[in-house]
Amino acid sequence: MMKYVLTLLSAFLLGFATPVAAQEREGPLRIEITEGVIEPLPYAVPVFVADNAAAAQHAQNITQVIAADLSGTGLFREIPASAHIGRITNFASPIQFPDWKAINAQALIVGGVSVDGAGRLTVRFRLYDVFAGQEIGQGLQLQGTVDGWRRMAHKVADQVYSRLTGEDAYFDSRVVFVAESGPKDNRQKQLAIMDYDGANLNYLTDASSIVLAPRFSPGDDQVLYTSYESGFPKIYVLDVASAGRRVLETQQGTMSFAPRFAPDGRTVVFSLTSGGNTDLYTMDIGSGRTSRLTSAPSIETAPSFSPDGSRIVFESDRSGLPQLYVMPASGGEAQRISFGQGRYGTPVWSPRGDLVAFTKQSKGRFHIGVMRTDGSEERLLTASFLDEGPTWAPNGRVIMFTRESQGAQGQARLYSVDITGRNLRQVPLDIGASDPSWSGLQK
Repeated sequence: MMKYVLTLLSAFLLGFATPVAAQEREGPLRIEITEGVIEPLPYAVPVFVADNAAAAQHAQNITQVIAADLSGTGLFREIPASAHIGRITNFASPIQFPDWKAINAQALIVGGVSVDGAGRLTVRFRLYDVFAGQEIGQGLQLQGTVDGWRRMAHKVADQVYSRLTGEDAYFDSRVVFVAESGPKDNRQKQLAIMDYDGANLNYLTDASSIVLAPRFSPGDDQVLYTSYESGFPKIYVLDVASAGRRVLETQQGTMSFAPRFAPDGRTVVFSLTSGGNTDLYTMDIGSGRTSRLTSAPSIETAPSFSPDGSRIVFESDRSGLPQLYVMPASGGEAQRISFGQGRYGTPVWSPRGDLVAFTKQSKGRFHIGVMRTDGSEERLLTASFLDEGPTWAPNGRVIMFTRESQGAQGQARLYSVDITGRNLRQVPLDIGASDPSWSGLQK
């Protein structure tokens, strides 16, 4: 486990898109949220100083990951090393700000890396406002094993992101998903887990049976998913560390699927089909006791709790076509919130509590969209042959989803997009992938 020694400054002005011109601004460096044209904030991150020979490669790798994290948001633009005038040869040396002003770097990230004889890795960093000529917040020091270098890099990038935007970060997080292989008419599927950027891929199950819709627990130590290994869909809960698993038993002759944890981590909401009817139920994981939430002749599925656990958003065809509804977590009257043309499904409540992400099918195209929890301000973020299954980054700013290409050779891939609809990016994986579920920030 890594130990973190850090002092965080209070959040700067809330920001998202356009950096204030350094020559015009007064006050701390910030990024402002606008709906206009994005002008990424230019920053420099010289290769972190290696305090000893054993740290040289780690210093290179850590710097590269920090730059990839920040530039990958679309909010920041790295000034390449070839343009640097200034040189950082000692982590403790004073910063020559004129050298960095000359290349228009508004933010400067400097760091040092060392490895001791026992194989412990130490990473230090500082963030500077170049035009103000001052440090932003206080330095951060991370210590851990050399195997944890990538997490340390994400931690540094998280701090830079938060200090410059005033928002929570999301780089030190993981994603569980369904890894896919084989032809389209005979797909092999197994659960896998990776860092948010596609690194450190590991498999949690084999490909002996179809698996669907993995979902992290609030503590990110367990995963719910649906498996067809018995011939019918059943819900399993899997321990991430040990890969041990058990089935969540329901009454005989029923099919259970589309599970998701409540915020308390002790309750699961899911769909259950019995006698040709599909309704929503909850189950206490410890006791196995179930409670029925809906009793309609329609199909109710894809439930998702609000962050405070008081409400559930779900998909239902009770109005004729699949639409989105919100009801109390204990059941009761449901309010329809989707009213646009087309079919709506797979709703997921934002961790901020202000938005619901969803899949929409309309006029032969699939979209990932967001709306307010009362159904207002619907906004479509993507459009393709098949986009589906959104999941939220832990800060509620970015959505990851599945995009499948058309044709017999079509393959499912993971993509991410900002909630403004900008910065659409494919997750760099060499395998087919679907059904992502984003964890919270790692502890």
